[in-house]
Amino acid sequence: MKVIFLENIPGIANAGDIKEVADGYARNYLIPKKLVAFVNPETTSELKAQLQAKTNQQVKKEVELAEIARQLEGKEVSLKAKVGAKNRLYGSITSADIAAELQNTIGITIDKRKIELIEPIRELGNFDIAIRLSKDIIPKVKVLVIERKADSSD
Repeated sequence: MKVIFLENIPGIANAGDIKEVADGYARNYLIPKKLVAFVNPETTSELKAQLQAKTNQQVKKEVELAEIARQLEGKEVSLKAKVGAKNRLYGSITSADIAAELQNTIGITIDKRKIELIEPIRELGNFDIAIRLSKDIIPKVKVLVIERKADSSD
């Protein structure tokens, strides 16, 4: 049976591919899950339009992410924390803290899961932190952890 694939199926076909598959496989698995459609001029042109729209949407999203990366690249944020002995922090600075400070200082909302922090920051100093916006777009920001004075109400 000749079908056109509506979605990517790893190891078998990509969306838009036209392939010959076993009748039972198509009837019992692919068609009920809406992974394929029968090949005819109408479905082929409809799928091409959908794939083009999806591609345009991905390009638009990549442009938006590139603009956000340009705004973030090289920016510096300062976080204040209480310090104990040997410049060790009471508690730690997490990716959520960094995301909140980016929102406050730069005005850009970043999901804390996109901030690549191997482990929480537990000491004073400068840190270069990568933010993975997409597979290829990874701007770096500088995080400066400074001591909060005991009399300060920050």
